[in-house]
Amino acid sequence: MGRRRGELTLFPERQKLVSLIDDAVTVGARKKRACVEAGLSLRTYRRWVKGGKIKEDRRSEAVRPPPCNKLSADEECAILDLCNRPEYASLPPSQIVPELLDKKVYLASESSFYRVLHKHGQLHRRGRSQPPRNRAQPTTYIASKANEVWSWDITYCASQVKGQFYYLYMFMDLYSRKIVGYEVHEKECGELAAELIQRCKLREQCFNQALVLHSDNGAPMKAVTMKAKLEELGITPSHSRPRVSNDNPFSEALFKTLKYRPSWPSSGFKSLSKTRDWAESFVDWYNKKHKHSKLNFVTPTERHQGEDQEILAARKLVLEAAKIVNPYRWSGEVRDCKPKGPTMLNPDKKKEEVELEKAA
Repeated sequence: MGRRRGELTLFPERQKLVSLIDDAVTVGARKKRACVEAGLSLRTYRRWVKGGKIKEDRRSEAVRPPPCNKLSADEECAILDLCNRPEYASLPPSQIVPELLDKKVYLASESSFYRVLHKHGQLHRRGRSQPPRNRAQPTTYIASKANEVWSWDITYCASQVKGQFYYLYMFMDLYSRKIVGYEVHEKECGELAAELIQRCKLREQCFNQALVLHSDNGAPMKAVTMKAKLEELGITPSHSRPRVSNDNPFSEALFKTLKYRPSWPSSGFKSLSKTRDWAESFVDWYNKKHKHSKLNFVTPTERHQGEDQEILAARKLVLEAAKIVNPYRWSGEVRDCKPKGPTMLNPDKKKEEVELEKAA
């Protein structure tokens, strides 16, 4: 088996390999061939053996100067102190750094935050979910601005009475990830969904704009009342493929965020009114405070209202000013502060690049 370039070889192992090669040469083998069988090159053998003596690998003993962009002990302490504050203790560095940039503060990059937390034993997986798996996606739709493609679904909210559930109806805009409408009811019903979609369009003032509404194949989604309302409003329906559980990824991701919030009552909701109150507080947080990773860490409301470009441009100025003060901290350009482009629902991998160019 060949050895990787630059790999350290302990001195006892070197002695053993050189001994085996010398024994093979003694009984008539060619040295180059013997080196190949030992997983070495002839050049490596000659570097190891000089003047009949085997040289020890001294690279591990080399004294190297610290890199010029290394964080100081005070900077590491500042990062740890910040991450352990109550307002940041439950946030990952990918949320903390943009939050600080919005406050005109720069300490270090996300990777430096992660590295410092790992070094001090404060970086652990806290999620209860399993790692995501890649699956095939169905029909493609592109949202190049707000109110072009929506997604919706209904999720169960367990009550404190065994077997009783409340049902959260939720519509979201794919371009901005903003929750454009939600309601909590005691039953799943196409009529309730039809009334809600009409109120959502009225609230967003997009009656004269073409809209695609994606959902799974549940009974309320395909109810006659819902289909009639979509036709009346000029909405193009889109549905998941039969027996494919993840063809509605945006709504599924939204419900995952919802149910893994620390404030989610794992023991169940006390009443319908309590469920509605909790949903209202979640929507307010998600739309106005949550910096979405797929939106380059701006909130859905900021993206929906077209404010993301100005916010990201201001962040870039903060980073460039920090780079002028300490240029050795960056090996290249500052972090990407460009607004995200069009959003694709269930992209076809072969056509994704072409469709994005057309939409742009």
